[in-house]
Amino acid sequence: MAVQFDLVSPERRLASVQATEVQIPGADGDLTAMEGHAPTITTLRPGIVRAVASDGTKAFVVVGGFAEITSTGVSVLAERAVPIEESNGSLMDAILEEARALASAALPEDKDMAEKMVADVLALRAQTGH
Repeated sequence: MAVQFDLVSPERRLASVQATEVQIPGADGDLTAMEGHAPTITTLRPGIVRAVASDGTKAFVVVGGFAEITSTGVSVLAERAVPIEESNGSLMDAILEEARALASAALPEDKDMAEKMVADVLALRAQTGH
């Protein structure tokens, strides 16, 4: 049993494959979408999207955007996304710098959310080893 998985960013289409499961770093927590999943839309936090397919697992670093999940498909529209093998220290540095700049400019009512994004980027950096 599989779902159609599509991942696009403003720069390019990164994936369009049949996957048995898709792991998503949702803003409210990680989730795994499989065939028959209830319709859901979630915003993304910085993290790694993994699509498990018959030819292996494909992993992508994502920052921002959202995922739409249906019983037959998962569409991820990311503000920024790269295959994990293309991630590097300078990319992680740039993402972290942007998150810190947003946190320092955040309004008081948005400060917690902005600081959480910085923490998520630091966790992503640790996951990728960069």
